[in-house]
Amino acid sequence: MPDQLEGFPLFLLGIVALPGEGVPLHVFEDRYRRMIEECIRTEREFGIVFFTGEELKPVGCACRVEETLERMDDGRMNILARGTRPFRLVERQEDLPYPAGVVEFLGDTDEEADAQAGEQARELYGDLVEQATDQSLQEDELGEMDAYQMAATVEFGADAKQELLELRSENARLRLLALLLGAAIKRLDLLERAQTRARSNGKVRFG
Repeated sequence: MPDQLEGFPLFLLGIVALPGEGVPLHVFEDRYRRMIEECIRTEREFGIVFFTGEELKPVGCACRVEETLERMDDGRMNILARGTRPFRLVERQEDLPYPAGVVEFLGDTDEEADAQAGEQARELYGDLVEQATDQSLQEDELGEMDAYQMAATVEFGADAKQELLELRSENARLRLLALLLGAAIKRLDLLERAQTRARSNGKVRFG
């Protein structure tokens, strides 16, 4: 596949998708319905690009339609898409019946893996999963996960996900992910303490 691709379908949304992430979408505008129908028919990718309301971010995530969940009589549909790979939007195209552009798919810089960054991120991810779900991940399962795979299962804010998407280094993504996971664990701890106080009516219970 060429590095640049013309006529790439684009979904301009207020969300960020990451490679490996499942993204449920409600498709209702005629231009997007036409776009998704074509992507389903031809089994091609489309891109999700984060639109903040003021700015269209330069890096998006290509996605494939994994499942059509529901089709409504008026043409609307609910689909499940899954992120595949990051791309840079080179320029917009206005000659198609739906939003499209020339895109350049992005790879990572060649670098030696930072074992410390990976270990810290995976340890924090395992802690967060255990706190949130009461399930423990096996070491070999954790060891196979990259930054995208871990981040795809956590509800981070759009700005944080966009920063992860734009980084072209797995080591840099792991270091940022460790910071985000640490902050998420602190928020979860605060929430759990607040819920405990609410249940105890403000009193500390012993036994």
